[in-house]
Order: sequence, then structure tokens, then C-alpha cells
Amino acid sequence: MSDYVQVGDLHIARELYEFINSEAIPGSEVTSEQFWSGLEGIIKELSPKNKSLLEKRTELQTKINNWHKENFETFDFDAYKSFLKEINYLESQPEEFEVTTENVDDEIAAQAGPQLVVPINNARYAINAANARWGSLYDALYGTDAISEENGAVRKDFYNPVRGDRVIAYAKEFLDETVPLTGSSHKEAVSYAIVDGELSVSLKDGQTVCLKDVSQLVGCKGQPREPKAVLLKNNGLHLEIQIDRTHPIGSTDEAGVKDILMESALTTIMDCEDSVAAVDTEDKVLVYRNMLGLLKGDLSVTFQKGGKSVTRSLNPDRHYKTTDNEELTLPGRSLMFIRTVGHLMTSNAVLDHNGNEVPEGILDTVITGLIGKQDVLGNGGYNNSKEGSVYIVKPKMHGSEEVAFANELFNRTEDIVGLERNTLKIGVMDEERRTTLNLKACISEVKERIVFINTGFLDRTGDEIHTSIEAGPVIRKNEMKSSKWLQGYEKSNVKAGLESGLQGRAQIGKGMWAMPDRMADMLEQKGGQLEAGANTAWVPSPTAATLHALHYHKIDVSEVQRDLAYKLVDYQNDILEIPLAVNPDWSPEEIQEELDNNAQGILGYVVRWVEQGVGCSKVPDIHNVGLMEDRATLRISSQHIANWLHHGICTREQVLETFKRMAKVVDEQNAGDPDYKSMSPDFENSVAFQAACELVFEGHNQPNGYTEPILHRRRIEAKSKVLVKK
Repeated sequence: MSDYVQVGDLHIARELYEFINSEAIPGSEVTSEQFWSGLEGIIKELSPKNKSLLEKRTELQTKINNWHKENFETFDFDAYKSFLKEINYLESQPEEFEVTTENVDDEIAAQAGPQLVVPINNARYAINAANARWGSLYDALYGTDAISEENGAVRKDFYNPVRGDRVIAYAKEFLDETVPLTGSSHKEAVSYAIVDGELSVSLKDGQTVCLKDVSQLVGCKGQPREPKAVLLKNNGLHLEIQIDRTHPIGSTDEAGVKDILMESALTTIMDCEDSVAAVDTEDKVLVYRNMLGLLKGDLSVTFQKGGKSVTRSLNPDRHYKTTDNEELTLPGRSLMFIRTVGHLMTSNAVLDHNGNEVPEGILDTVITGLIGKQDVLGNGGYNNSKEGSVYIVKPKMHGSEEVAFANELFNRTEDIVGLERNTLKIGVMDEERRTTLNLKACISEVKERIVFINTGFLDRTGDEIHTSIEAGPVIRKNEMKSSKWLQGYEKSNVKAGLESGLQGRAQIGKGMWAMPDRMADMLEQKGGQLEAGANTAWVPSPTAATLHALHYHKIDVSEVQRDLAYKLVDYQNDILEIPLAVNPDWSPEEIQEELDNNAQGILGYVVRWVEQGVGCSKVPDIHNVGLMEDRATLRISSQHIANWLHHGICTREQVLETFKRMAKVVDEQNAGDPDYKSMSPDFENSVAFQAACELVFEGHNQPNGYTEPILHRRRIEAKSKVLVKK
């Protein structure tokens, strides 16, 4: 215990103790004694409840497994549904209600737009994400496949004017569609000015026109008659026409337009969970220190780029003059959520009175509340929330009891750190089957503080497979997206949110576009999430956020949600339809193809997680297409193989051979990484390889199919091996 400090009955890792006392507490109006004694009380009183909730998960899973075994040959849907009600897996519907959340920032309650998710332990990525509130449309189009490279418009190391012309034409077509002029096109403009409070656009033919909807003009930078930028607004999102006739691009444009600056990532989830590999005190303190720096606005990072030292910090706010010549300030950064961990894992950063690790979710919440108070008090250079709220996303909860427990934890945290009730806002991630089926009851438990719900294909599918693992072999992974249960899940999530009154108070979100290099496909497809009623959706990069913002200009989500509110139906039976392969007749080649794809994806992610502590990165798939991967990806792939293995679709020997063969593929894909540790030279002693195999071979026994227990243990093993060598 030499590395721990005893405070009351708690033993706190010295590094965490010193961080809290010297960095997180000063300025918070909370004393060290208040904080540590409060934490001790919460741990004593709520840890047993946390444990009981986890035991209930296991109890329900055991009952479901036994039911499927007993009814394997004679499955009856009505009997299955009755059984789920009997064990209270299907809860009673709550009385009608509407959420009453107050003090919610516009980025959540009023505006619709893209959302980033970024590992908080990577300061550079986190700052980039926060700064992605604004992005260059010209850069986003020019640097991605959103613009075709056909007919000479190729991307080169130097500026290609053919491609540049395509970018400008695309951008001005976008302006014509979203902020149109009366009887003309932005392509015909030769100058922009603000005259008598209206936008005056001179055309090539000598005419002067204005905006079709004059209310879309917000203000400008510079002198109104010769503005440096014109600020417009459409569907709640801002865009800025930037003008500079001396700029290399602006000098070629008849109106002097050098770029279109888009309001892009309205919100960012600073993630302490699925995209982060935090397994010990050292890792957790880094997470908390970056959180503090982000919420106080003083986080910065220096790195080498192009042979030069670059320092990156948070962007300042943006300043304009309105049409009435008043000062207007817009945020320069995304509004930040903090995604803490779920209820499952424990942390050795604090030990209780019996010397046991404490629930990590409790620790995360209390420390996030303490750090968040710095923003509420305005102690930093920038304010995250103008409404005095702290936004916390709580993942991986199962049913309304667990959400009620989170609400109790939030109440207790507010009391400890001296925040008014419901200052801590909650996002409930709908990524577990029991939550999906009881989402309205879950929302009801936090109706005074909820600001976010969303769907997530990967985690949700992983839980779908694990929950019904005894029911039979599931369909192939790619077929899941067209399955009835998934379609019902996506629609039911929006239904529950709208019925609960989330419109105008909270975000209803949709999942990630996982292919950051395929922006043309994203532009083609991701608008469907808005048409389904989502007022935010996840994107993999700042560039993707800028491009996804185009969808919100073209689709008014508030209108979509109002229309959907009159078309709500019950999707419960669809959600309960288990995605089983009826009389599967896959060929040996098809089975092997599925195993190869899953195994390669598992290994590609696990090797970086275990050996390098990288919780989220762009990992090449079996076809060398870069995919954004985090633990949710791992959960679905490992559970899929575990299901097929359990039902005899494949054998243990076949899976092991597949892993060994795919390990060589992954090693080759990472050959250019000097920090990479190959698996194939020594499978037995490769911690990453053994971890990947364990995730599958022990997948049936993992709690709810989660990957954290194995990953954490194996990462600690890998870190200890490095220390021994040193």
C-alpha cells in the first residue's frame, strides 16, 4: 500500500490524490476534506447497489439462456414475450410524462448538427475535435473523395486548379440551395455588401440582388459595404462566406470569395470509455487531467509536424457585427459532453475499506462533477456551457433500474461538490437490449436531467447476439443492418424520445460513419439519419463534420421530428425478433470468409489496444479499407464468432487457425509502424494475440459480451512486461 494515501477508510493512489488536491479542487469551492469524505460515503452506500445491479444482469442472462435451451426445438414468440415480462426483462410502461430538463444549451436543445466522439486521453485529438466547431468547406471538399478525381481533378501535392474549380462550383451550388438569391445564383456574384441591413449582391450583368429569405443574414466581419466575411444562418446552423481578394483562391474568384466556413461539430463527446485504453491510475489521471484542461480551456499540446514544432490549443470565440451594428459572439468550440464509463468495471485508483477496487463508474462521475464545477463557476478562459450545466453521457446501462441508480449517483455527486440539483445533465446511450425495450421507462427515471439519447449499431448488436446466444446461430454480420430487429430498434429509439418530449430539450442521436476516407458515400447515405428523426449523428473526423453539416442545411430536422410525432407505432415485436439463421446453408467458403473478416478486425484493433494503449484508431480491414474502430467494434465481432462456435458452425481449431493466419495479415498491414509489436513470430507469448483469442473462446462467458475485463487484464499484463524489460 506504499503507493496509496489513506483518507478515512479509503486508500487513494498517490498520483490521483495529488492531482485532485493540487489541480482539481483549487477554485472549486470544495475542500479536500469535503471531497474525500463525500466520496467515501458514496462508495460505502452505492457500491453494494452497483454490485446488486450487475448480479441482476447475470441472473436475467442465466434465466434467458435456460429458457432458450428448454425451448430450442419449440420456440414460440408469444411464450417468449410472456417469459420476458414474467422475469421483468420487459418492464411495465411508465405513466405518460414529458421531460422537464432546464438550462440546456442551444447546441443541444435548439440546433441540429454533427457530433464528434474523441478519446479524451489524446490531447491533440481532443483539441482538434473541440476546434471542429468551424470547418473549411473548400478544404473538406478538396481533400476528400467528396469531389471526384475524374477528368483531371486529381488530388496532388500542389494545388490543382481543375479540382479547385470543381470545389468552388460545388460550394456555390450549396449556397444556391441553402441561402439562395432572388432570381440569380451565387456563381454570378461579383461582390457582396451589406446595405441598409440587407445583403446586397452585385452580379456580372450589373444587376443587384438580395437574399431570397432576408432573415438568413446575421451579420459580418469588417466594414458592411466591404465585408471580410458575411455570416448567414440556415436551419439553425451558421455559415460564413469569407472574402479576401488578395488570397490565392479569393484572387481567382470574381466576388473575392476565398472559402465557405461552416459551423460543423456543434457538440463533441470527450470520451473516457470505449475509445480509451485506461486500465490503471496513471491512465485515469491522464484522462482526468485532460478533462480539467478542456473544461477550463487551458489544455494545449506541442508536437512535431512537417519538421516543425506546433502548439495547438482551444480556439477563441468568433466575433461579428449584426445588421444592427451590435456585437455578436459565437462559440469557437464544440459544446463538450464527457462520456464516463459504465457500471461494470472497477478501478484500482481507489480502494475501499476492505481493500477492494471501487466501481469505476462511481469514481468517474464524482470526479467529473468536481471538474465540471470549474466550468459552472467560470474559472477557465472559456465557458463550455453558457447555461451552467455539466453534460455527462452514461453508457452501457441495462433497463430503468440502472438509469435510476445513475440518477441517484448524480444527485449524490451534486451534493458533494456543491452543485444545484440537475446541474449534471445525463445522456442515456441506448446500446443494450434491455434499455432498448424499456427506453421510455429509462428516460422517465431521469426526466429532469436528460439531454441525450442515441443508437449504436455495434454495441447494440453485440448485446443482441450475447443475450440470445443459446437461441441458435445468428445471421452473418453484414446482414444485421437489414434485419427486422435493427430497423425496429432505430425507429423505436426516436419514437421513445419524441413521445417523452425530447424535441427542443435534448438530442436524439444516431451512430457513427466508420469510413473516414469515404466521404462521397457518407454524403450519399448519412442524410438518412436526419430523415429518421436524428438531430445529431456521429462522424469520425473534423472534416467529416464539415461535410455532414451539409445534410443539416438541406434537411430541417425539427420539421422531420414534428412529422414523425404523428406517425409513431409500436416496434416492440420487431425488436424482439432474434436475428437467427433459419436452417443455415452457408458454404465452407462463406463461413471462412466471415471468420476471416471478424478475426482480422479483432486482431487489428486488439494489438494496438493491448500493446500500445490505443483505444481508438483508423484500422485497415481485410480489404485495406480504413475503419474507425473502438471497443464496440470488438464486441460485435467477438460475439459473432463466439455464437457460431457455440452452435457448431465452426470449430475451435478452425477459429485458431484463422486467427493465426489473420495475425500475419495484420502484422504486414502494420509493418510501417516502428512502435508495432508483431504477433506472428511467437503466438504463445504475444499478449495481444492471446487476448484476441480469449475474447472469442471465452466470449460466451463474458458479462453481457463486454470486452473490457479481458482487455484491461491483458493491457496490464503487457505494461508489466515492458516494465520488467526496463
